[in-house]
Amino acid sequence: MIQLYYYPGNANLAPHMILEELGVPYELVLVDTEKKEHQATAYLQLNPTGKIPALLDDDLVLTETAAICLHLADKYSQGKLVPSVGTPQRAQLYRWLMYLTNTLQAELITYFYPHRLATDNAAIAQVKAHAEARVAEMIDLLENNLARSGGNYLLGEQFSILDPYLFMLCRWTRNMQNPARDREHLGKFLNRLAERPCVKRTFDMEGLTAPYF
Repeated sequence: MIQLYYYPGNANLAPHMILEELGVPYELVLVDTEKKEHQATAYLQLNPTGKIPALLDDDLVLTETAAICLHLADKYSQGKLVPSVGTPQRAQLYRWLMYLTNTLQAELITYFYPHRLATDNAAIAQVKAHAEARVAEMIDLLENNLARSGGNYLLGEQFSILDPYLFMLCRWTRNMQNPARDREHLGKFLNRLAERPCVKRTFDMEGLTAPYF
């Protein structure tokens, strides 16, 4: 039995949507960050970084959201959430997955946790402002890619693990001055994803309410 350790709206959101899309049996295990359960010994034995999510798949313990998404798509290949290995489409999936996790998500973490990079209030505010500006540029790049491809999804017409991941990160911009939803193609993308049954079920299960993005 798969177990996904989660906290509502955190980086578990993408693999949770993927599990719902695949329709495989799994169990949600709440890690209440408000109660510091992510810092408890029991959870740190699973994920020494104390970050969410973590995935248990029988004897396999897996952390890092992108790795979890890839593992699920590869294990349950009948779901066709990744292109075949060795194809140009698969290479593009790697490209965009690395961009989402290593570039956009990393900058969003800086935006949400500027105190990790500065100590006084003025410096913290400056770090946050610069991070928000960089996030806007990254969102513009993704908007332009959707515009060029003309497809419904990040890989064109093929729904893949990239799309729940992108949806999750765009959701995190919802309170910014220039949120992802304000772009023409990303706005349509987000509305399209929000209508997928796997997304609706995930939001219901995690207790997430509007505005969704």
